[in-house]
Amino acid sequence: MAESPSWPGSRWQGPQRRIGLTGGIATGKSTVGQLLQEHHGLPVLDADLFARQALAPGTEGARLVLERYGTLDRPALGHIVFGDSAERHWLEQLVHPLVRQRFEQELTTLAAQPVGASPPAVVLMIPLLFEAGLEGLCSEVWLVDCDEHQQLARLMARNGLTQVEAQGRINAQWPLGRKRLLADRTISNRGNPEELKQAVAAAAEAVEGDTAATAPQKAPSP
Repeated sequence: MAESPSWPGSRWQGPQRRIGLTGGIATGKSTVGQLLQEHHGLPVLDADLFARQALAPGTEGARLVLERYGTLDRPALGHIVFGDSAERHWLEQLVHPLVRQRFEQELTTLAAQPVGASPPAVVLMIPLLFEAGLEGLCSEVWLVDCDEHQQLARLMARNGLTQVEAQGRINAQWPLGRKRLLADRTISNRGNPEELKQAVAAAAEAVEGDTAATAPQKAPSP
């Protein structure tokens, strides 16, 4: 099981509303992120994308990984790090600070937009949000949740893994039961795609309602 960071995570307290979107592997985070972006207009900052860019050919991260493993192939790296907790820790210690730096850069850019042009919230899609202690980047955390047997079956089907391989990858993260206790909102992905779409819409509408309720009111005309 993934280790807990040695410090408690606190929430972001600034004016920018930052939704940390997390879950377990194969629970449906990417689908929820896509729905929030494409159907509800919320910008989504993707930790997985930033991690891939941090290890893109020609970067310092790529050089260090090649020096250690001799490859940048993601499936090959996954096989290595999910089979050895020490190697997984080494790679996370390399990538996580680079990802956090990218988040801070992108959040600063969004916050600099003119009043009225900025979105009501920004979504930070971070699979290892709790494990990496990144709660401090977020004003709230949403968990994409499903039953554990669904998670296992989906991961096996998606990645072509055996049950033992899939369970090993699940065990490398905090269990969903632990994350449920820490999340501010849970989005259930236990049903069909239409049910998930409705759950995401309800969450997004709550954001829009909060924004409308806190928006400054125009003074009445004399």
